[in-house]
Amino acid sequence: MAVTPKRGLIAVEWAMMAYVLFTTIFIMVTFSRLAHPWQMLAFRTGAVALTLALWMLYRHRPGRFTMLLRVAGQMVLLSWWYPDTYEMNRIFLNLDHVFAGWEQSLFGFQPALEFCQTYTHPIISELLSMGYVSYYPLFVGVAVFYYLYRYEQFGRTAFIIVGSFFLFYVVFIFLPVAGPQFYFRAVGTDQIAQGIFPNIGDYFNRIQFDVYNHDFILPIPGWEDGIMYKLLVVAHNAGERPTAAFPSSHVGVAVIVMWLAWEARNKKLFFTCLPFVILLFFATFYIQAHYAIDAIAGLFFGTAFYFLLRWLYDRFFSQECRV
Repeated sequence: MAVTPKRGLIAVEWAMMAYVLFTTIFIMVTFSRLAHPWQMLAFRTGAVALTLALWMLYRHRPGRFTMLLRVAGQMVLLSWWYPDTYEMNRIFLNLDHVFAGWEQSLFGFQPALEFCQTYTHPIISELLSMGYVSYYPLFVGVAVFYYLYRYEQFGRTAFIIVGSFFLFYVVFIFLPVAGPQFYFRAVGTDQIAQGIFPNIGDYFNRIQFDVYNHDFILPIPGWEDGIMYKLLVVAHNAGERPTAAFPSSHVGVAVIVMWLAWEARNKKLFFTCLPFVILLFFATFYIQAHYAIDAIAGLFFGTAFYFLLRWLYDRFFSQECRV
């Protein structure tokens, strides 16, 4: 049944506005310590302007398509918000030596170092690469499913997905863990193999890692001639930064996708997503983007964020009007 469309911002846009406000305050407080504070503020101005422009378009032409544009705008911005976390957490001392040490204590070795060296078959490489590159299609796909088949819950789904990214980003800002691909390269895999985990302090702030640079990152392991491997390399080259290792947002968001697929009560959706999520879990440390404990933590953080955001939406936005 059609109802009067909401005149103000929708939940997913309020989530972005809250993140902009929080990080703007952070930028102003730490302004002199940041490498590119003016550019960061300019991006936030642009993000707010885009949001308001899409809102005005919806006010002029209310409908499902313009609502889709509003949500899509926030999802597109996520790819810019991710490297932005590095600009903030680089001012803190790196903690990879702590997490690598915990990894060693838990497993007795480094899964991110051993896994890719043990399983070198091209089929395994391609399957795990496929799992990792399925990250974006997974959460975009479940959002599209709700848009097409559960539209009355589309706004809620978008809020949970995008809101979870912002919650992960807040964690990443204050927990500067770069992950094995950066840390192992910085200290040398020979030391890691011997169970030595040096404290590198402000290394990632000093190197001025502004773009993807092979001098500061390990080569991605796997079958280099594989199609999925090449797609993985392209995705990494597009915007990887020494940030966002713990917990794994890839795993966390994938878990949220599974919760949303379960809530949709659609077996085809659930069992289509499931194998990709399983592959993605192992791929995170196979390609050395994460420690295994990052992936495990992602399971718990993803579940916690899902239920928190679902509660927040039902508590504050359940009366949100829909077209």
